[in-house]
Amino acid sequence: MTKKIAIIIGHPNAESFCHSLAANYAKGAERSGAQVTILDLAEMQFDPILHNGYHKRTELEEDLLHAQRVLLDADHTVWIYPIWWATMPAVLKGFLDRVLLPGFAFKYTKGKAVPEKLLLGRSARIIATMDAPVLYYRVVLRNSGIYAMKKGVLEFSGIRPVATTRLGSIGSSTPDKLQGMLELAERLGQQQK
Repeated sequence: MTKKIAIIIGHPNAESFCHSLAANYAKGAERSGAQVTILDLAEMQFDPILHNGYHKRTELEEDLLHAQRVLLDADHTVWIYPIWWATMPAVLKGFLDRVLLPGFAFKYTKGKAVPEKLLLGRSARIIATMDAPVLYYRVVLRNSGIYAMKKGVLEFSGIRPVATTRLGSIGSSTPDKLQGMLELAERLGQQQK
C-alpha cells in the first residue's frame, strides 16, 4: 500500500531554507514510492485569525478546506517550519487555529474532561530550523515551541508517534553543513519517517 504523506511548510517566505528542506524530503519520499502532497502556507490564501474563537463558526476558505482533506487522507504528516521567538511563525499558528477545529481534530463530550482525539492512526515528524544552536534551544528554552506543537497540537489531536528533527545555527552554517541538512531531509523522506 502506498503511504500518503502531507508536508506542511510553515514558513511565510517561499524562498526559505524550510522550502528547500521540504523539496528534499518530498524527493526522497517520492523516490521510495510514497504519494506526497505539499501544503505551502506561503502560497495559500486564508485569514490566519480565528476571529471568534470557537464561539461562532467562521467559513473556511477553499485552501483550508483542501488542507483538511489532505490531512484526513494522510498517513503521515511532516511539519517543516522555523523557530521564531522560541515557537512557530504566526502563519503556522493561524493555520492550526483555523484548520484543526473541534469536530475535525478533536471533539468535546459533555461530562468528559479530556476531548476525544479525531486524527488517530496518523504519525508525524516535526522538522524545525533555528538560528540558535540546538543545545541552547533544548537547555535554555526547553524545547518550548516544539513541545507545544508535539504535545499540545499533534498528540492532542491523536497524531502519534511524533518524531522531531531540530536543525540549528542555520544563519551561521557553512554551505557544506546546510547541504548535509538537505541530505538528511531527503533520507528521512526516503525512509518515510
